[in-house]
Amino acid sequence: MRHSSSHIKFKRFLDGDDFFKFIIRGLAILLVILFVFLLVYLIRLSLPNIKHSGFSFLWSQNWSPAQNQFGALPAIIGTLVTAIISIIIAVPISIGSAVLITHMLVKHRKTARVIARLIELLAGIPSIIYGMWGLFFLVPFLQTHIQPGLINRFGSVPVLKFFLGGLPLGIGIFTAGLVLAIMIIPLISSMMRDIISSVPKELIESTYSIGATRWEVIRHVVIPYIRAGLLGSVILGFGRALGETMAVTFVIGNSHQLFTALFMPGTTISATIANEFTEATGHIYPAALIELGLILFVITFIIISLSRYLLHHTKIKGRI
Repeated sequence: MRHSSSHIKFKRFLDGDDFFKFIIRGLAILLVILFVFLLVYLIRLSLPNIKHSGFSFLWSQNWSPAQNQFGALPAIIGTLVTAIISIIIAVPISIGSAVLITHMLVKHRKTARVIARLIELLAGIPSIIYGMWGLFFLVPFLQTHIQPGLINRFGSVPVLKFFLGGLPLGIGIFTAGLVLAIMIIPLISSMMRDIISSVPKELIESTYSIGATRWEVIRHVVIPYIRAGLLGSVILGFGRALGETMAVTFVIGNSHQLFTALFMPGTTISATIANEFTEATGHIYPAALIELGLILFVITFIIISLSRYLLHHTKIKGRI
């Protein structure tokens, strides 16, 4: 009888919600364990350089493997700046394309579907293809037609010389940010299109019925309704830009000097690791590159945590 009763309880456990909760909790715990294991493993492999360089590794600009001198500041700044440039360029274009497909081309659904499929196809192109395109087309175009005129006109202006100054090399921080923007536009645009499509049609039609224009509907109804989702898609694109490697490596110039203008060469954490890991010898050099990976890991974690806070705050504000 006891055996039969326990068998019945176990069968109910398998058939009910308790089993589902058990599996979900187990997977969540597994993810936490993997996260902690990865963090601890990166710290362990970085210990030789942590003991050698200390916290000065974070703000030092020296990068001389022959002398075992390593500084992460140029790579950290380059990673953040290129990602910010890509977001500044990509977000307006992504919002515009999403609004075009969902609201502007309502009477031309075939055209809207063609544009949507083209954007989705761009998302599937490998990053190395973007890097090669940037190197063989975008770099010569910027070097010949864009950068010389901007540098000659704004290169000596105190504030603008940082944004529009440097050398007309084609490669550099701005070029890397531009390539990243082209890469993340399909991702952000596709997500925004799905989010905008989730706005109830009744809400939009009722706003049109009281005499609102299309711009007023988008600005005062659609955007406030989906602002949490829009913020989430932007953060996801930003995280994608932070970790990109091959496309950036082709066009950024791979210089460990801290850049003084956006048209100057620079480097990122991912590009530095990809370029130098196979050549790293000894104990300090590989540990320095792994510590760069640890720094990128921490930066990504901070950005994701901040995005969760902003999303939570945005949802609460939207309810109020």
